[in-house]
Amino acid sequence: MLLSIVIPAYNEGPTIHRILDKLNDVTLIAGLRKEVIIVNDCSKDNTEEAVQGYQVAHPELTISYYKHEVNTGKGAALHTGIAHATGDFVIIQDADLEYDPQEYNLLLKPVLDGMADVVYGSRFIGGKPHRILFFWHSIGNRWLTLLSNMLTNLNLTDMETCYKLMRREVIQSLDLKEKRFGFEPEITAKVSRVKGVRIYEVGISYYGRTYEEGKKIGWKDGFRAIWCILKYNLFSK
Repeated sequence: MLLSIVIPAYNEGPTIHRILDKLNDVTLIAGLRKEVIIVNDCSKDNTEEAVQGYQVAHPELTISYYKHEVNTGKGAALHTGIAHATGDFVIIQDADLEYDPQEYNLLLKPVLDGMADVVYGSRFIGGKPHRILFFWHSIGNRWLTLLSNMLTNLNLTDMETCYKLMRREVIQSLDLKEKRFGFEPEITAKVSRVKGVRIYEVGISYYGRTYEEGKKIGWKDGFRAIWCILKYNLFSK
């Protein structure tokens, strides 16, 4: 079996080799193989050169590389990556170092045990390490999750998490539209309506970045998330 790892990348040239090293070091349970799909969303730095250099230096890691000629946003990069995934399962991985690929197996286990079709990695449950940053971000994330839960009738603790693992047939069946940070509430709303879908959640660690270290999401994205929660749960069913 195969796990497709979709990585949207924008101006991650100086650090993308570090997340790829982490991916390369992961041994997946049940003998799963890895397929890495990187989508460069028209970066202005050396992201392309860094990825292509890594492909040459590490032929043992299967990496497919795609590039947008115009910057269209994280969501759009994810659309491209998801469309090209060929694995049995698909997981989303940010190009930064906020999430630990060694925890893929935590998300895979409920699916491989035949219990789940979708698994979210929650930063707010479990005993894993969490960097202490940004009080209002954490309050905002919890509030957005609460609003999303009220309309999807799910009881998630972390709707905004990057780590979402799904069976490929589930994620590729979703008609996703959001091109930027509205991706998270949209995909949650749409997956909640998949007939018979089984959604699980597991605790993960979180090594957050500051804005100086490259964090990109801001307060405007929070307002967009509110609109997307309302749009995809009330107005666009």
